[in-house]
Amino acid sequence: MRSLFRRRLLAGVLVPATFFPAALRPAGAVVILDSTWHAEGGGPGRESEGFVAHEALARQLQFASVMALSDDDGETWDEASGTWIGNMPGPSGASEGVVLTSGHNFEPGEGADNYLYRSAGGTVRRGVRLDTHPFYNRSNDERSGFDAAIVRLDGPLTDAGPPPALYAGRDELGKQIVMVGYGMRGIGSVGENDIYNNSSGRAAAATNVIDALMDAIVPPPRGSDGGNWLQVTLRRESEGAGRLDGLLGSGDSGGSAWMRSERFGWVIVGINANGTGKATYGEHSEFARVSGLRDWILRLAPGARFVG
Repeated sequence: MRSLFRRRLLAGVLVPATFFPAALRPAGAVVILDSTWHAEGGGPGRESEGFVAHEALARQLQFASVMALSDDDGETWDEASGTWIGNMPGPSGASEGVVLTSGHNFEPGEGADNYLYRSAGGTVRRGVRLDTHPFYNRSNDERSGFDAAIVRLDGPLTDAGPPPALYAGRDELGKQIVMVGYGMRGIGSVGENDIYNNSSGRAAAATNVIDALMDAIVPPPRGSDGGNWLQVTLRRESEGAGRLDGLLGSGDSGGSAWMRSERFGWVIVGINANGTGKATYGEHSEFARVSGLRDWILRLAPGARFVG
């Protein structure tokens, strides 16, 4: 787990009445409702067995572009996540896979080759070029909404489904999303914890509703929040949570948040960025808002498909 950060509240931010500043931590696989975990087979001595429904959600074909990243030559695949957004010509004209991920997945001085990149179909590629968003300054207190990076791979991917649509609209508030990634798991009463992990290397997903957002401020103000983020909160079922609701955990960073649009179908609205506390009830997860990154993404990946 990397450094902890603290979120500021600014005038003009749309926030729920129960929102208070809390330490932000990089985001992993999902933390889910206790009730769902029990219903799916979780319990004492079976902590890792209660995520069946969330793994099944992640396996749905529309999320096939979400990738696992490994920083130990493929021994484990829960360090970080990413999303393949298409194959595009590289400098030589050869086709290269393009991955959208989080900037904080890379420490200063690290390059795209710090990880191996595994598609949902099992193809493993190496990174050959890394571009981090120029507004990201490694302070998620100030630049959570610009916590984004684009990686070029050493070849194309053909087993990650069709290139996903990226959302260019502004209609996320109040909408249900599905967050997908690889990493630590947990339950709402405990938060993320190693005892809930398994060695399957499978993705997990959770639903939730965007309950706060902040538009991008360009250029971002020095020492203040630059906006461009989306937020969800983990509530109990008695507070209106859906059965598959959850939060991000450590290792989901760089995965994606998806929204179903009546006109365009499934679209990516956010990059998994960070969360507060230990991801227990009442805590939050945040996403870099893809619509506010559109121009930057298209400069580096002109074949990316934006809709809305």
